[in-house]
Amino acid sequence: MRYPAWKYVLILLVMLISTLYALPNLYPDEPAVQISGAKAGSTIDQSVLTQAQSALKQAGLSSHSDSFDGKTAILRLKTGEEQLKAQAAISTALGENYVVAQNLVPTTPQWLRAINAKPMKLGLDLRGGVHFLLEVDMSKTIEQRLETAATDVRRFLRDEKLKFRAVKADKTQLEVVFDQIADRDAAIDSLRRKFPEFAEQQLALPDGYSLILSYTDAKRQEINQYAVGQNLTTLRNRINELGVAEALVQSQGSNRIVVELPGIQDTAEAKRVLGRTANLEFRLVADDAATYTGGTPPVGTEAFPFEKLDGPPVLLKRQRIVTGERVQNASSGFDENGQAEVNITLDTAGGKLMADGTRNAVGKQMAVLFIENKQRIGYSTDPVTGKTIETRTPYAEKVVINRATVQAVLGSQFRITGVGSPQEAAELSLLLRAGALAAPMYFVEERTVGPSLGQENIDKGMLSTQIGFALVAIFMIVFYRVFGLIANVALFLNLAMILAIMGAIGAALSLPGIAGIVLTIGMAVDANVLIFERIREELRRGASPKQSIVAGYDRAYGTILDSNITTLLVAFILYAIGTGPIKGFAVTLSIGIICSMFTAITVTRGLVQLVYGKRRIEKLSI
Repeated sequence: MRYPAWKYVLILLVMLISTLYALPNLYPDEPAVQISGAKAGSTIDQSVLTQAQSALKQAGLSSHSDSFDGKTAILRLKTGEEQLKAQAAISTALGENYVVAQNLVPTTPQWLRAINAKPMKLGLDLRGGVHFLLEVDMSKTIEQRLETAATDVRRFLRDEKLKFRAVKADKTQLEVVFDQIADRDAAIDSLRRKFPEFAEQQLALPDGYSLILSYTDAKRQEINQYAVGQNLTTLRNRINELGVAEALVQSQGSNRIVVELPGIQDTAEAKRVLGRTANLEFRLVADDAATYTGGTPPVGTEAFPFEKLDGPPVLLKRQRIVTGERVQNASSGFDENGQAEVNITLDTAGGKLMADGTRNAVGKQMAVLFIENKQRIGYSTDPVTGKTIETRTPYAEKVVINRATVQAVLGSQFRITGVGSPQEAAELSLLLRAGALAAPMYFVEERTVGPSLGQENIDKGMLSTQIGFALVAIFMIVFYRVFGLIANVALFLNLAMILAIMGAIGAALSLPGIAGIVLTIGMAVDANVLIFERIREELRRGASPKQSIVAGYDRAYGTILDSNITTLLVAFILYAIGTGPIKGFAVTLSIGIICSMFTAITVTRGLVQLVYGKRRIEKLSI
């Protein structure tokens, strides 16, 4: 019996690394409140943490082990109830310039965090997570559609050479103004054919004639359903970009969406990314922008502040060339001067619109308008009950983030610079890549949620798993004695390897995942049973103990390899076509199979060599 020294070194390294990276799972998380800037890359100073601590003191609360790294501040609380009260108190004190989010922070020792050892994430069914309830602003959905429809109606009337004075859009309807009643009558039939989704109303004005266009009830319902569906898709894309596994995103009622994220480590980032309704508009800078110093903008133009510079606002043409809804892909990078940039790819229709819009604008300036819908939160005290009342006022923040001279006709691919820090560029590209929200959404509720299975069911499931593991270990020792003890050592190492790998890759463990681990344990034991029974068979044939050991491992290897490969293929198929819990089962099963191949064959063979390889033996304890 011989065993290469390098295999012992490999086993020792794997045991050491697996043990170190599985240790964080012994340290439970604790509730906390996390504070960060409202924008990606923004920093906060020590005064913010001091102000938050003062707010907690005034609310009769206290935190411990507070931490501050320049970008975020963490205040740890004792219970989940204190966490809720602390978030409300800090949000009131700091205002809307900061994101205050609930979090569960690990208590892993610093020396483990220094080697990037992380606890394994648990799914919503086992640990719970953070719960967001968002409300879709349906009135804004209609308003945005009407703005787009106004441009389409204006273009259609011009193409049809129909005379009109103006097309105006407000929050609920379009108004087309004509100088002559004959012009209005001529336009009505054409508009009915082209835009059947509108109901019409004719009005006489003191100086002209008006045609009011408003969406029919059926069209409004269709727009609302589309807005909720599109926002669901966009939220799922954003969550995938954040790398959160086992997340729950579903609609609730006609205009609300529920998002539950299991145990993420930066809920402030998740809240900021999920809630932002960032969009871009590409517009030409107005011809008389250089002489504009403020005041009422000329007809056909709008004025917006420039984010990076103080001074007069930038005067832009009212007509949009293309919007962020046409963005097919976006990525952040750096330009030749080392400044952050966002590389944008438009879809086919967007590329055509951009080419049409810049064909006659070479040498002129084009600006990128960044639009974000926000809520201004205010607090007041009810004079009767004395309770704090929260009021939310939606508003749109529009700033110009870039203006540059058009050097050539643009197409589907181009870049924008002047987007701020690399973190802001990365977040903007994420939002554009994940898709634009069809309508603004606002946070209505935020809380941490407990395990969906219930703690009693989880405790029973963990207890049954422990009992099963113990019975398997006892069975192996009773039936295979010393060899059974060796197999049990390999089983513990197998479990440590699974925990370490899942923690390293950030996979979330759910109840189906536990089932995958249990199945892996069974397969690992099955592999050892095949080997040990083969050794017994060789002993019955009259082979020496050492010959039996070598033959048992060599001849059982092919059977074990075949069975594990076929199971691994099934796990890959489950992951490819499954969703949610099925993927969780497939991930743990795949990791477990790979680990069990190593522990059931290589590790047990090395331990057997240590026990029997260096001495003369007459009988095996098997």
